[in-house]
Amino acid sequence: MPNESLSTFIAHLPKAELHVHHVGSASPRIVSELAERHPGTVPSDPDELRRFFEFRDFAHFVEVYLAVVGLIRTPEDIRYLTHEIGREMATEQGLRYAELTCTPYTSVRPDAADLGMPIEAYTEAIEDARVAVERDFGLVLRWIYDIPGESGLPAADATLDYALHHRTDALVGFGLGGPEIGVPRPQFQPHFDAARAAGLHSVPHAGETTGPQTVWDAVRLLGAERIGHGTSSAQDPELLAHLAAAGVPLEVCPSSNIATRAVATLDEHPIIAFREAGVTITVNSDDPPMFGTTLNREYEIAADLLGLDEAGVAELARTAVRVSFAEEDVKARVLGEIDAYAAAAVD
Repeated sequence: MPNESLSTFIAHLPKAELHVHHVGSASPRIVSELAERHPGTVPSDPDELRRFFEFRDFAHFVEVYLAVVGLIRTPEDIRYLTHEIGREMATEQGLRYAELTCTPYTSVRPDAADLGMPIEAYTEAIEDARVAVERDFGLVLRWIYDIPGESGLPAADATLDYALHHRTDALVGFGLGGPEIGVPRPQFQPHFDAARAAGLHSVPHAGETTGPQTVWDAVRLLGAERIGHGTSSAQDPELLAHLAAAGVPLEVCPSSNIATRAVATLDEHPIIAFREAGVTITVNSDDPPMFGTTLNREYEIAADLLGLDEAGVAELARTAVRVSFAEEDVKARVLGEIDAYAAAAVD
Protein backbone atom coordinates (compact mmCIF):
# COMPACT_ATOMS: atom_id res chain seq x y z
CA MET A 1 0.00 0.00 0.00
CA PRO A 2 1.08 3.67 -0.41
CA ASN A 3 3.55 5.12 2.06
CA GLU A 4 2.43 7.32 4.92
CA SER A 5 3.30 10.50 3.04
CA LEU A 6 1.08 9.58 0.09
CA SER A 7 -1.74 8.49 2.40
CA THR A 8 -1.58 11.87 4.12
CA PHE A 9 -1.62 13.62 0.75
CA ILE A 10 -4.72 11.64 -0.27
CA ALA A 11 -6.49 12.28 3.02
CA HIS A 12 -6.41 16.07 2.56
CA LEU A 13 -6.70 16.17 -1.24
CA PRO A 14 -9.88 17.97 -2.40
CA LYS A 15 -11.97 15.36 -4.21
CA ALA A 16 -15.17 14.67 -6.10
CA GLU A 17 -17.06 11.38 -6.07
CA LEU A 18 -19.34 10.20 -8.84
CA HIS A 19 -20.40 6.68 -7.87
CA VAL A 20 -21.69 6.59 -4.32
CA HIS A 21 -25.11 5.48 -3.13
CA HIS A 22 -27.33 7.48 -0.82
CA VAL A 23 -28.47 4.74 1.57
CA GLY A 24 -25.24 2.80 0.98
CA SER A 25 -23.25 5.69 2.44
CA ALA A 26 -24.86 5.34 5.86
CA SER A 27 -22.05 4.72 8.34
CA PRO A 28 -22.50 2.43 11.35
CA ARG A 29 -23.16 5.56 13.41
CA ILE A 30 -26.00 6.59 11.10
CA VAL A 31 -27.42 3.08 10.69
CA SER A 32 -27.33 2.57 14.45
CA GLU A 33 -29.37 5.73 14.99
CA LEU A 34 -31.92 4.67 12.37
CA ALA A 35 -32.08 1.12 13.77
CA GLU A 36 -32.83 2.52 17.21
CA ARG A 37 -35.63 4.59 15.70
CA HIS A 38 -37.05 1.54 13.92
CA PRO A 39 -36.13 -1.66 15.80
CA GLY A 40 -36.34 -4.88 13.84
CA THR A 41 -34.15 -6.64 11.29
CA VAL A 42 -31.05 -4.41 11.45
CA PRO A 43 -28.90 -4.48 14.62
CA SER A 44 -28.09 -1.17 16.28
CA ASP A 45 -24.93 -2.39 18.06
CA PRO A 46 -21.79 -1.34 16.07
CA ASP A 47 -20.07 -4.74 16.46
CA GLU A 48 -23.17 -6.59 15.32
CA LEU A 49 -23.49 -4.17 12.41
CA ARG A 50 -19.98 -5.01 11.23
CA ARG A 51 -20.91 -8.70 11.13
CA PHE A 52 -24.19 -7.80 9.45
CA PHE A 53 -22.19 -6.14 6.65
CA GLU A 54 -20.09 -9.24 5.84
CA PHE A 55 -21.36 -10.27 2.41
CA ARG A 56 -21.34 -13.77 0.98
CA ASP A 57 -21.97 -12.63 -2.60
CA PHE A 58 -23.75 -9.92 -4.59
CA ALA A 59 -27.21 -11.37 -3.89
CA HIS A 60 -26.55 -11.28 -0.15
CA PHE A 61 -25.30 -7.69 -0.45
CA VAL A 62 -28.61 -6.69 -2.10
CA GLU A 63 -30.50 -8.44 0.70
CA VAL A 64 -28.60 -6.54 3.40
CA TYR A 65 -28.80 -3.26 1.47
CA LEU A 66 -32.58 -3.53 1.25
CA ALA A 67 -32.77 -4.23 4.98
CA VAL A 68 -31.04 -0.89 5.60
CA VAL A 69 -33.34 0.76 3.05
CA GLY A 70 -36.20 -0.47 5.24
CA LEU A 71 -34.97 1.84 8.01
CA ILE A 72 -35.70 4.91 5.87
CA ARG A 73 -39.37 5.39 6.67
CA THR A 74 -40.05 9.08 7.19
CA PRO A 75 -38.97 12.39 5.65
CA GLU A 76 -37.04 13.08 8.86
CA ASP A 77 -35.11 9.82 8.32
CA ILE A 78 -34.22 11.01 4.80
CA ARG A 79 -33.20 14.43 6.07
CA TYR A 80 -31.04 12.99 8.87
CA LEU A 81 -29.42 10.39 6.60
CA THR A 82 -28.55 12.91 3.89
CA HIS A 83 -27.20 15.60 6.21
CA GLU A 84 -25.03 13.15 8.16
CA ILE A 85 -23.69 11.53 4.99
CA GLY A 86 -22.71 15.01 3.80
CA ARG A 87 -21.03 15.76 7.12
CA GLU A 88 -18.85 12.64 6.92
CA MET A 89 -18.02 13.09 3.22
CA ALA A 90 -16.82 16.65 3.77
CA THR A 91 -15.09 16.35 7.13
CA GLU A 92 -13.58 12.86 6.83
CA GLN A 93 -12.96 12.34 3.09
CA GLY A 94 -12.11 15.78 1.76
CA LEU A 95 -15.02 15.83 -0.64
CA ARG A 96 -15.99 19.09 -2.31
CA TYR A 97 -18.54 17.67 -4.77
CA ALA A 98 -20.53 14.43 -4.93
CA GLU A 99 -23.18 12.93 -7.14
CA LEU A 100 -25.27 10.79 -4.82
CA THR A 101 -27.22 7.98 -6.43
CA CYS A 102 -30.67 7.94 -4.85
CA THR A 103 -33.34 5.27 -5.27
CA PRO A 104 -36.56 7.09 -4.40
CA TYR A 105 -38.73 4.13 -5.48
CA THR A 106 -37.73 2.12 -2.41
CA SER A 107 -38.90 4.90 -0.09
CA VAL A 108 -41.88 6.21 -2.05
CA ARG A 109 -43.53 3.11 -3.50
CA PRO A 110 -47.13 2.65 -2.36
CA ASP A 111 -46.80 -1.17 -2.01
CA ALA A 112 -44.31 -0.86 0.86
CA ALA A 113 -46.94 -1.04 3.61
CA ASP A 114 -46.14 1.65 6.17
CA LEU A 115 -42.73 2.39 4.67
CA GLY A 116 -43.90 4.56 1.80
CA MET A 117 -43.94 8.38 1.73
CA PRO A 118 -45.11 10.84 -0.94
CA ILE A 119 -42.49 11.77 -3.52
CA GLU A 120 -43.06 15.42 -2.61
CA ALA A 121 -41.98 14.70 0.97
CA TYR A 122 -38.96 12.70 -0.19
CA THR A 123 -37.83 15.47 -2.53
CA GLU A 124 -38.32 18.19 0.08
CA ALA A 125 -36.28 16.21 2.60
CA ILE A 126 -33.24 15.59 0.37
CA GLU A 127 -33.32 19.17 -0.86
CA ASP A 128 -33.49 20.59 2.67
CA ALA A 129 -30.50 18.44 3.61
CA ARG A 130 -28.58 19.33 0.43
CA VAL A 131 -28.88 23.04 1.12
CA ALA A 132 -27.83 22.53 4.74
CA VAL A 133 -24.83 20.38 3.75
CA GLU A 134 -23.52 23.02 1.36
CA ARG A 135 -24.08 25.75 3.97
CA ASP A 136 -22.59 23.79 6.88
CA PHE A 137 -19.73 21.90 5.20
CA GLY A 138 -19.10 23.49 1.80
CA LEU A 139 -19.97 20.23 0.00
CA VAL A 140 -21.95 20.48 -3.23
CA LEU A 141 -24.37 17.57 -3.65
CA ARG A 142 -26.16 16.58 -6.83
CA TRP A 143 -28.62 13.73 -7.34
CA ILE A 144 -28.79 10.76 -9.69
CA TYR A 145 -32.12 8.91 -9.53
CA ASP A 146 -31.66 5.24 -10.31
CA ILE A 147 -34.03 2.43 -11.17
CA PRO A 148 -33.74 -0.55 -8.78
CA GLY A 149 -33.38 -3.24 -11.43
CA GLU A 150 -34.75 -6.02 -9.24
CA SER A 151 -38.14 -4.24 -9.17
CA GLY A 152 -38.48 -4.23 -12.96
CA LEU A 153 -40.54 -2.01 -15.21
CA PRO A 154 -42.95 -0.71 -12.54
CA ALA A 155 -39.95 0.77 -10.72
CA ALA A 156 -38.62 2.18 -13.98
CA ASP A 157 -41.96 3.83 -14.75
CA ALA A 158 -42.15 5.32 -11.26
CA THR A 159 -38.53 6.53 -11.21
CA LEU A 160 -38.96 8.23 -14.57
CA ASP A 161 -42.10 9.93 -13.29
CA TYR A 162 -40.22 11.18 -10.22
CA ALA A 163 -37.38 12.45 -12.41
CA LEU A 164 -39.59 14.22 -14.93
CA HIS A 165 -42.43 15.55 -12.79
CA HIS A 166 -40.81 16.11 -9.39
CA ARG A 167 -37.45 17.36 -10.55
CA THR A 168 -35.20 19.80 -8.78
CA ASP A 169 -32.26 21.70 -10.25
CA ALA A 170 -29.95 19.38 -8.29
CA LEU A 171 -31.08 16.29 -10.23
CA VAL A 172 -28.45 15.74 -12.92
CA GLY A 173 -28.59 12.05 -13.88
CA PHE A 174 -30.69 8.95 -14.47
CA GLY A 175 -29.29 5.56 -13.55
CA LEU A 176 -29.94 1.85 -13.19
CA GLY A 177 -28.69 -0.26 -10.29
CA GLY A 178 -29.37 -3.49 -8.45
CA PRO A 179 -28.75 -7.00 -9.78
CA GLU A 180 -27.73 -7.37 -13.41
CA ILE A 181 -28.35 -11.11 -13.81
CA GLY A 182 -31.90 -11.57 -15.07
CA VAL A 183 -32.36 -7.81 -15.53
CA PRO A 184 -31.64 -7.12 -19.23
CA ARG A 185 -30.76 -3.51 -20.03
CA PRO A 186 -32.72 -3.21 -23.32
CA GLN A 187 -36.10 -3.18 -21.53
CA PHE A 188 -35.20 0.17 -20.00
CA GLN A 189 -34.34 1.94 -23.26
CA PRO A 190 -37.61 3.93 -23.44
CA HIS A 191 -37.06 5.23 -19.92
CA PHE A 192 -33.52 6.37 -20.64
CA ASP A 193 -34.62 7.91 -23.94
CA ALA A 194 -37.22 9.98 -22.09
CA ALA A 195 -34.82 10.98 -19.32
CA ARG A 196 -32.14 12.03 -21.80
CA ALA A 197 -34.69 14.00 -23.82
CA ALA A 198 -35.44 15.92 -20.62
CA GLY A 199 -31.77 16.82 -20.24
CA LEU A 200 -30.71 14.21 -17.67
CA HIS A 201 -27.41 12.39 -18.07
CA SER A 202 -27.37 8.60 -18.54
CA VAL A 203 -25.29 6.75 -15.92
CA PRO A 204 -26.35 3.08 -15.65
CA HIS A 205 -24.50 0.35 -13.79
CA ALA A 206 -23.31 -2.33 -16.21
CA GLY A 207 -20.80 -5.17 -16.44
CA GLU A 208 -20.30 -5.60 -12.71
CA THR A 209 -21.64 -9.14 -12.37
CA THR A 210 -22.40 -9.87 -16.03
CA GLY A 211 -20.30 -9.89 -19.20
CA PRO A 212 -19.31 -7.18 -21.66
CA GLN A 213 -22.60 -7.38 -23.56
CA THR A 214 -24.31 -5.60 -20.68
CA VAL A 215 -21.89 -2.70 -21.12
CA TRP A 216 -22.49 -2.65 -24.87
CA ASP A 217 -26.24 -2.49 -24.20
CA ALA A 218 -25.75 0.36 -21.75
CA VAL A 219 -23.75 2.35 -24.30
CA ARG A 220 -25.73 1.55 -27.44
CA LEU A 221 -29.27 1.38 -26.06
CA LEU A 222 -29.23 3.50 -22.91
CA GLY A 223 -26.88 6.19 -24.22
CA ALA A 224 -24.55 5.82 -21.24
CA GLU A 225 -22.28 8.82 -20.70
CA ARG A 226 -20.48 7.05 -17.86
CA ILE A 227 -20.63 3.41 -16.82
CA GLY A 228 -21.04 2.31 -13.22
CA HIS A 229 -18.35 -0.34 -12.62
CA GLY A 230 -17.96 -1.78 -16.14
CA THR A 231 -15.68 -4.41 -14.62
CA SER A 232 -16.16 -7.04 -17.32
CA SER A 233 -15.26 -4.56 -20.08
CA ALA A 234 -11.69 -5.82 -19.71
CA GLN A 235 -12.80 -9.10 -21.31
CA ASP A 236 -13.55 -7.38 -24.64
CA PRO A 237 -10.72 -5.43 -26.32
CA GLU A 238 -13.14 -4.01 -28.88
CA LEU A 239 -15.31 -2.64 -26.07
CA LEU A 240 -12.30 -1.10 -24.31
CA ALA A 241 -11.27 0.56 -27.56
CA HIS A 242 -14.78 1.92 -28.02
CA LEU A 243 -14.97 3.29 -24.47
CA ALA A 244 -11.60 4.97 -24.91
CA ALA A 245 -12.42 6.46 -28.32
CA ALA A 246 -15.91 7.62 -27.31
CA GLY A 247 -14.66 9.04 -24.02
CA VAL A 248 -17.08 7.04 -21.87
CA PRO A 249 -15.55 6.89 -18.38
CA LEU A 250 -15.75 3.89 -16.08
CA GLU A 251 -16.63 4.53 -12.44
CA VAL A 252 -14.26 2.08 -10.77
CA CYS A 253 -14.96 0.84 -7.22
CA PRO A 254 -12.21 -1.64 -6.26
CA SER A 255 -13.24 -2.67 -2.73
CA SER A 256 -16.87 -2.98 -3.76
CA ASN A 257 -15.90 -5.40 -6.51
CA ILE A 258 -14.03 -7.56 -4.02
CA ALA A 259 -16.80 -7.48 -1.40
CA THR A 260 -19.48 -8.56 -3.86
CA ARG A 261 -17.17 -11.18 -5.44
CA ALA A 262 -17.30 -9.45 -8.82
CA VAL A 263 -13.47 -9.64 -8.74
CA ALA A 264 -11.59 -12.30 -6.77
CA THR A 265 -8.62 -10.25 -5.54
CA LEU A 266 -7.28 -6.73 -5.88
CA ASP A 267 -4.31 -8.09 -7.81
CA GLU A 268 -6.78 -9.29 -10.46
CA HIS A 269 -8.69 -6.04 -10.66
CA PRO A 270 -8.95 -4.76 -14.26
CA ILE A 271 -8.19 -1.12 -13.43
CA ILE A 272 -4.71 -1.55 -14.94
CA ALA A 273 -6.21 -2.95 -18.15
CA PHE A 274 -8.56 0.02 -18.31
CA ARG A 275 -5.70 2.49 -18.03
CA GLU A 276 -3.54 0.65 -20.56
CA ALA A 277 -6.43 0.70 -23.05
CA GLY A 278 -6.75 4.48 -22.65
CA VAL A 279 -10.14 4.33 -20.93
CA THR A 280 -10.97 7.25 -18.65
CA ILE A 281 -11.39 6.06 -15.07
CA THR A 282 -12.63 7.61 -11.86
CA VAL A 283 -12.18 6.06 -8.43
CA ASN A 284 -15.18 5.74 -6.14
CA SER A 285 -16.38 4.07 -2.94
CA ASP A 286 -19.88 2.86 -4.00
CA ASP A 287 -21.35 1.85 -0.60
CA PRO A 288 -18.33 2.61 1.60
CA PRO A 289 -19.40 1.64 5.15
CA MET A 290 -21.01 -1.54 3.90
CA PHE A 291 -17.75 -2.52 2.19
CA GLY A 292 -15.53 -1.41 5.06
CA THR A 293 -13.86 1.30 3.01
CA THR A 294 -13.67 5.05 2.40
CA LEU A 295 -12.98 7.16 -0.67
CA ASN A 296 -9.52 7.88 0.73
CA ARG A 297 -8.89 4.15 1.01
CA GLU A 298 -10.02 3.62 -2.61
CA TYR A 299 -7.56 6.28 -3.75
CA GLU A 300 -4.82 4.48 -1.82
CA ILE A 301 -5.73 1.18 -3.51
CA ALA A 302 -5.76 2.81 -6.96
CA ALA A 303 -2.42 4.51 -6.29
CA ASP A 304 -0.94 1.15 -5.32
CA LEU A 305 -2.35 -0.76 -8.31
CA LEU A 306 -1.48 1.96 -10.83
CA GLY A 307 1.84 3.00 -9.30
CA LEU A 308 0.77 6.62 -8.80
CA ASP A 309 2.67 9.31 -6.92
CA GLU A 310 1.19 12.56 -5.59
CA ALA A 311 0.99 14.08 -9.07
CA GLY A 312 -0.77 10.99 -10.43
CA VAL A 313 -3.24 10.93 -7.58
CA ALA A 314 -4.00 14.64 -8.04
CA GLU A 315 -4.69 14.01 -11.73
CA LEU A 316 -7.05 11.19 -10.78
CA ALA A 317 -8.93 13.68 -8.61
CA ARG A 318 -9.02 16.21 -11.47
CA THR A 319 -10.46 13.58 -13.82
CA ALA A 320 -13.42 12.98 -11.52
CA VAL A 321 -14.20 16.69 -11.51
CA ARG A 322 -13.85 17.02 -15.29
CA VAL A 323 -16.20 14.14 -16.12
CA SER A 324 -18.73 15.09 -13.45
CA PHE A 325 -22.01 16.81 -14.23
CA ALA A 326 -21.18 19.76 -12.02
CA GLU A 327 -21.80 23.30 -13.20
CA GLU A 328 -18.76 24.90 -14.82
CA ASP A 329 -18.18 27.31 -11.95
CA VAL A 330 -18.17 24.43 -9.47
CA LYS A 331 -15.73 22.48 -11.64
CA ALA A 332 -13.43 25.49 -11.92
CA ARG A 333 -13.49 26.07 -8.16
CA VAL A 334 -12.74 22.45 -7.21
CA LEU A 335 -10.05 22.09 -9.90
CA GLY A 336 -8.46 25.26 -8.55
CA GLU A 337 -8.46 23.80 -5.03
CA ILE A 338 -6.80 20.60 -6.29
CA ASP A 339 -4.15 22.58 -8.17
CA ALA A 340 -3.41 24.78 -5.18
CA TYR A 341 -3.21 21.82 -2.82
CA ALA A 342 -0.94 19.83 -5.15
CA ALA A 343 1.36 22.82 -5.68
CA ALA A 344 1.64 23.47 -1.94
CA ALA A 345 2.46 19.81 -1.34
CA VAL A 346 5.34 20.00 -3.83
CA ASP A 347 6.68 23.17 -2.19
